[in-house]
Amino acid sequence: MYHKNLSKGGYTLQYLKDLFLNIRVRDIFDILIVAMAFYKLFMLIRETRAEQLIKGIFILFALTKVSEWLELYTLNFILDTAMTVGVIAILIVFQPELRRALEYIGRSRFFTRSFLEIKSESLKEVFDEIVDAVASLSRQKIGALIVIERETGLNEVAETGTMIQGKVSSDLLINIFIPNTPLHDGAVIIKDDTIKAAACFLPLTDNASLSKDLGTRHRAALGISERSDCLAIVVSEETGSISIAENGSLARYLDTKTLKQILMDMYKPKDQQPSFLMKWRNKDGQREEK
Repeated sequence: MYHKNLSKGGYTLQYLKDLFLNIRVRDIFDILIVAMAFYKLFMLIRETRAEQLIKGIFILFALTKVSEWLELYTLNFILDTAMTVGVIAILIVFQPELRRALEYIGRSRFFTRSFLEIKSESLKEVFDEIVDAVASLSRQKIGALIVIERETGLNEVAETGTMIQGKVSSDLLINIFIPNTPLHDGAVIIKDDTIKAAACFLPLTDNASLSKDLGTRHRAALGISERSDCLAIVVSEETGSISIAENGSLARYLDTKTLKQILMDMYKPKDQQPSFLMKWRNKDGQREEK
C-alpha cells in the first residue's frame, strides 16, 4: 500500500513538472481570462444570498471528497447524489442572480451607450425637475414613489399602470401624487427625460430583516431595485423623509442637495461612480437599511 501511494505521488509530481515545462503563452492567457471571469462573478454575487449558497456548495463538495478518501461509501453516495441533483437545484435557486448576471453583461458599454452620452444637455434639467417635485412633496408630506429606469427595461412594470409618455416636469409629478387623484397610488416610471407611466405596481422585497417602520412604498422600492439597475426615490407620507433604493439597499433621510448629487453621479463613467451608500453613509444623520 505504501509503495502504491508513493508511486501515485511520484506520478503526480512528474505530471505537474511536465505541465509547467510545457506551458505556453496561450495557456497563460487562457488562465488569466478564466481568473478574470471568476473575479467578475465574485464581485457580482458579493454580499448577496448567492455568496452564502456558493459557500455551502463548496462545503458540500469538500465533504464529498473527504468521504471518498475515507471510504465512507454510504455518506459518499448520498453526497454524490445530492451534488448531481444539485445542478438543477442551482438553476432554480440562483435564478435571480443568473438573470442579474445576464443583465449585467447586456448593460456592458460594448452594447449600450449611457444616458449621459445620449442626452447630456438635458440631464441637469431633468434632475432639477425631479428634485423640485420631491422637495415639494416632502414639505407637504405627500407620499411618492419615483423609479428612474436605466439600462434594464421596465416595460413590464410600466404596463401595470397608466401610460403617460409626458416630458418630466415638477408640476406633473406633484399632480400625479396628490392624494385621492386617479394616479396617486403606485409608482411613476421615468425613462430619460420622459415620464413613461404612473400608478404602476412594483414587486415587494423578500428581505425579512428590514426595519418594521418601513411601509409598502419602501418595500416596493427595494423590490424593484433588486430586480433591475434602476434607482427608486421614496417620499414618506408620514414623515416627509426622502429615501432612495438601489441594488437592493436603502438609504434614508436624505436632503434635496444630497439627492441631486446622487442623481448626477448615476450617469458618470463607471470608474467615477461612487456607491451612494458608501458616499452618504452616516452623513447628516441618515441611516442605511439593507
